[in-house]
Amino acid sequence: MLNIPSQSFPAPISQQRVSSSVGRSKVPLKPGRSLMDWIRLTKSGADLTGVKGKLIEVTEDELANHNKKDDCWVCIRGLVYNVSPYMEYHPGGVEELMKAAGSDGTDLFDQVHRWVNYESMLKECLVGRMAVKPLSVAKGMPIAKKVPVPLFKEVMPRYDWFQTDTNITVIIYTKEKALTCGSVIADLQGGVLSTEVILGESSYLLHIRLSHEVEEDVSVQTSCGVGKVELGMKKKSVTKWKELGLPLDSHDSLLKSKDRGLFYRKCTLVSITDVTHDTKLYCLQLPHGTSFQVPIGKHVYLKSVIKGSEIVKPYTPVFRRLIPEQEVTDFDSKNIFLMIKIYPDGALTSHIGNLQLGDSLYASNPEGQFSTSHLQGVTTLYLLAAGTGFTPMAKLIQYALKDLDGLRTRLLFFNRSEKDILWMSQLQQVAEEDNRFEVEHVLSEPSLEWTGKRGRIELSLLSDFMNKSTDDSKTLVCVCGPSPFTEQALTILQKLGFSEEEIHAFLG
Repeated sequence: MLNIPSQSFPAPISQQRVSSSVGRSKVPLKPGRSLMDWIRLTKSGADLTGVKGKLIEVTEDELANHNKKDDCWVCIRGLVYNVSPYMEYHPGGVEELMKAAGSDGTDLFDQVHRWVNYESMLKECLVGRMAVKPLSVAKGMPIAKKVPVPLFKEVMPRYDWFQTDTNITVIIYTKEKALTCGSVIADLQGGVLSTEVILGESSYLLHIRLSHEVEEDVSVQTSCGVGKVELGMKKKSVTKWKELGLPLDSHDSLLKSKDRGLFYRKCTLVSITDVTHDTKLYCLQLPHGTSFQVPIGKHVYLKSVIKGSEIVKPYTPVFRRLIPEQEVTDFDSKNIFLMIKIYPDGALTSHIGNLQLGDSLYASNPEGQFSTSHLQGVTTLYLLAAGTGFTPMAKLIQYALKDLDGLRTRLLFFNRSEKDILWMSQLQQVAEEDNRFEVEHVLSEPSLEWTGKRGRIELSLLSDFMNKSTDDSKTLVCVCGPSPFTEQALTILQKLGFSEEEIHAFLG
């Protein structure tokens, strides 16, 4: 649906192009309707949402009403965008976009080019999020459980619970042997337990109002060998519970992750550390009743109400340091570290830049399409990053060096000048201490003393940096940066012979 203006990517023989070639072609764009013209329009301050920039909850009926060329809303992974302003800038043509007008276009989008950074491309067109359907309940009647048709009956998880005089334990049986701590998101707030267990592209949900009071803290343990999750809570009083509680919306259900909506929790800013002259490392502390770890390659949405409008932006968490500290556990289920570049006129970053310790931001569940399964069998990992596009690469570097012995990792890092390079000394230290990792910097506006590479991303530069293997070894290239950088990188990689399966472009 959202087609990057490239003449040659995806490859003509790729599954992406094969599966979507029928009835789909590029159309000539009018003068002044190029990608760069669209980027200029998004930065002009014009209201591209049609709702004056205030995020709203959109019902299915409301979405369906916006189905015309000059009033076209499309839902992608639960987020609703006004794509009317983008119509004339879309290389695939108006008809391609209109196929999803007034409806959920996620499946159509995934069929055509799932890898496109639509969140960045359409961020100024964001109308809001799809509303969760409320349950209709007669007064005095118990709430019936919402039981959607299981996606895969043979792997439908189940749960049970038991108690002692002082504790409540909820056990979820998933049969998923690849389960990790990063697969579980638990929130206990106001006596309501909300839990999501991520199972591939699906999510198993528990949502229940507990029958008695508990301390607002929840422990999470996973047994990956058998796919079991244990949630532990402490009773406030020694009382024998007759039931766990009252089921709420979507309780005990298995849904596609894109359909389950996002849950936000209020986080407290507990530390701020300078990284460069305009980029800082923010530590957000999760509420006492929240426990989750952001998996490698995933991002979260930060949300805040600014001047009466709700602003939402995606950010990829990093670890506290690129080089692990022995006394600090890499994965932290109580804190989120975010490396954020502050733009004085940024819709959200200007607000974040003025926050003080103790102030709050709302953070969502982890989102994103990347999985460490993409690294199975890979012998060479190339990372192409520009600016804060380095953030998803940080965890990837640690994971590759710590858990994948036979993997060689090479980072090509693009920045404007020396002062803009994130964690430069730490990157250099890692490269000196581990010969499986290499880093090269490319600067577009370096000082006269700079002896490294100069310029911007281009074919000759990538050709010198990466070798397209001709043997049976497996390569993965990860790309992240501003939209023009990512789009140009994808075009060059295709020209160098890399297939779609060998490339992952981070969204968000």
